[in-house]
Amino acid sequence: QVQLVESGGGLVQAGGSLRLSCAASGSIFNSNAMGWYRQAPGKQRELVARITSGGSTNYADSVKGRFTISRDNAQNTVYLQMNSLKPEDTGVYYCNVPVLVFTRSTSWGQGTQVTVSS
Repeated sequence: QVQLVESGGGLVQAGGSLRLSCAASGSIFNSNAMGWYRQAPGKQRELVARITSGGSTNYADSVKGRFTISRDNAQNTVYLQMNSLKPEDTGVYYCNVPVLVFTRSTSWGQGTQVTVSS
């Protein structure tokens, strides 16, 4: 079982930046892709960025060119640099292991709230 602790959220004006961090415990981190998910008010949780164990990345169209996901395998930490934030980026951000999310084999951390004001 992997434990996940997200941090770095906050209130920011549109156009601003935030950097989220996710500390993961458990041996599964280094051998698996990691993802950042977002749950906007009244909407389902969605995957916005993913990074493989080797560092390949992909992004949801809504954040492409503005968000950058990275990982530090030595520290068991994954990051999400968010630039040019928009009000529609508001939500609770979570990290997790996409393959475990897909197979419903994981639980969620507390997430970190991001609020972008217009």
